[in-house]
Amino acid sequence: MRDMDPIEARAFLASGSRTGKVATASIDGDPHVAPLWFIVDGDDLVFITSARSVKGRHLHANPRAGLAVEDDAFPYAFVVAHGPVTLDDAAPDLRHWATLIAARYVPGRAEEFGARNDAPGECLVRLHMRRVVGQADLAL
Repeated sequence: MRDMDPIEARAFLASGSRTGKVATASIDGDPHVAPLWFIVDGDDLVFITSARSVKGRHLHANPRAGLAVEDDAFPYAFVVAHGPVTLDDAAPDLRHWATLIAARYVPGRAEEFGARNDAPGECLVRLHMRRVVGQADLAL
């Protein structure tokens, strides 16, 4: 097992089409974890969620989150990022971000999924990575 340096951890987050698991908490501390698609944009993780979903409500009330991503193939690895979030309930470039995210997860259908996720009630979220930790070669 070895620790990833920050550059390797960010590259891990940006590679492939691994699903992230985002952890949020209500203002009262009730936890919630949900899978989602995301992309890396500099020091931010960008994703879209419904403002009315549990994670959307949690993030509006308590704008902090953690996101975990794993490689479940031997020898295994993971990265966890934590930080504050900013939310834009009326992002003028929502379709742009939705299409970029879709290009990562549904190649050849990015425009279709981008249009589908550019809908009323969708919120553009940026998780500002203040802390990033990762480990690789867990089973070696």
